[in-house]
Amino acid sequence: MNRPLVNRPFVNRQSGVALLIVLLLVAVMSVLVMSVLDDIRFGLRRASNAQSMAQAQWYARGAETLAMAQIDRLASRTPGRTTLAGDWNGRPVVFPVEHGMISATLSDASACFNLNSVVEGAPELWQRSGAGSRQFAALLRALDVPARRADALVAALVDWIDADPRPGEPGAEDAIYQSRTPAYRTSGALLAEPSELRAIAGFDEDTYTRLRPHVCALPTDALSPINLNTVEEDDAVLLVMLTDGALGPDAARRLIRARPAGGWPDLDTFWSHRLLDGIEAPASAKDQVALWTRFFALQSQIEYAGAQVMSSAMFEHDAGRTWLVERRLAPLE
Repeated sequence: MNRPLVNRPFVNRQSGVALLIVLLLVAVMSVLVMSVLDDIRFGLRRASNAQSMAQAQWYARGAETLAMAQIDRLASRTPGRTTLAGDWNGRPVVFPVEHGMISATLSDASACFNLNSVVEGAPELWQRSGAGSRQFAALLRALDVPARRADALVAALVDWIDADPRPGEPGAEDAIYQSRTPAYRTSGALLAEPSELRAIAGFDEDTYTRLRPHVCALPTDALSPINLNTVEEDDAVLLVMLTDGALGPDAARRLIRARPAGGWPDLDTFWSHRLLDGIEAPASAKDQVALWTRFFALQSQIEYAGAQVMSSAMFEHDAGRTWLVERRLAPLE
């Protein structure tokens, strides 16, 4: 019996092509499987990171609750007065938590000049405030800024906030900023934080560095309610400002050191101190100072399961109540 002839080279070539196709399919499937596994792995990692970040943010909210409780305790400890007793002002407090820690720092947020007090009025109707502008100029002079330049900086800040498109003398309105690269315009609104000064004409790095420890941006156009019981020697320039320069820096530091251990009992005792003999502070300054703190700042740093959150908050305390004014997932400038 005759067997059919088989073309061996042809069969071998077909077998080789089939094997290559199978290998190619296996390779493609392997790549697809690895891609899917990578997506799953990265998805799980993203979900874990998101969960850790969310938990860290909740811990930041918890720090705010603790801060509000501390503010209430300070208010009830010496009604009508807030003092430095207990070493609470600016002292970091660390709370260990599972898989991390919370570091919270509560401080007096009104031992400063309120940059927003250079104007008065209402949103979209802001106009120059005589009392606030004079006080800011006094602060700049106390920081060794020449009088003419201090007046220019005050005018520039007023023009940045006010609703009037005409520049003050010697201020800066939109035309100045639109000539810059990149161009921008004035805000026309209260400052949200002191770092906005960097965008305003005249506030160079040196001026900003000198000003920053002594200024704040409170959510009001009122002069900052400075608590005489919490100002420290580093804040002596504020007393120079309040007296429009009549009280020198050295005398201001001595006055702070002369504060009774339990704080000034009343404003008359403060104003009648011998270091203030012959010094008549402006009426606005006398109405401005207080013996209790109205605004508090909280800086929180949260570390949880590899996630880190920096948050800041401001609280207002008045009439026996404490409430949150603002919150940011970043430190206050």
